[in-house]
Amino acid sequence: MHKGDECMRVAIDGPAGAGKSSIAKICAAKLGFIYIDTGAMYRAAAVYAIESGIEIDEKNMTREVLDRIKIDISYGENGQQIFLCGKDVTERIRRPDATIGSSDIAAIPAVRLKLVELQRRLALDNDVIMDGRDIGTYVLPDAEVKIFLTASVEERARRRFAELTAKGMEADFEQVKKDIEYRDKNDTERSFAPLRKAEDAVLIDSSDMTVEQVTERITEIIKGAM
Repeated sequence: MHKGDECMRVAIDGPAGAGKSSIAKICAAKLGFIYIDTGAMYRAAAVYAIESGIEIDEKNMTREVLDRIKIDISYGENGQQIFLCGKDVTERIRRPDATIGSSDIAAIPAVRLKLVELQRRLALDNDVIMDGRDIGTYVLPDAEVKIFLTASVEERARRRFAELTAKGMEADFEQVKKDIEYRDKNDTERSFAPLRKAEDAVLIDSSDMTVEQVTERITEIIKGAM
């Protein structure tokens, strides 16, 4: 593990359901890096709005509201845990309403500015793998390694559907697919820090790859840059 100026920063970007979080966790564990799930932060912010009865739009997400949103991340034996205003919301943020809400809230510039500040701070003093939509293009533009991980809409919907049903959550495949298409549109068309591949990012299409194949490929790229 490196510290300070010697830190290795890895950015993994890509659309919803591409497997970024799962892959990033495995790679981080293999390399002894800290994994930072930025999507979880936006999900937590969305949960705050949902459970506070605040409609998620630019008009309602005022500085006063944002200052009340306290998001903390801890790392233990069970991996990364997300706390919202002191409450563990690690499981809550994976529900469908938080999934859609996270895409809506991430399109609001004031929200992104607040959370990006936290994300950059987390990456200052440790080797990190950070995944999201705009890590390589906006959050960590000077990251030593940048990956753009994608897959077909059909494959991403299949994976998300399997993930939800495995957790015992009710899910409809066609609705899951529509949700992914909605998030793709939101993420790529937002005016502030949209989802796009950084010019110096390595493109990996995982549609026909196993998790093991993808993690091995990314691990090789990181080791080659160390």
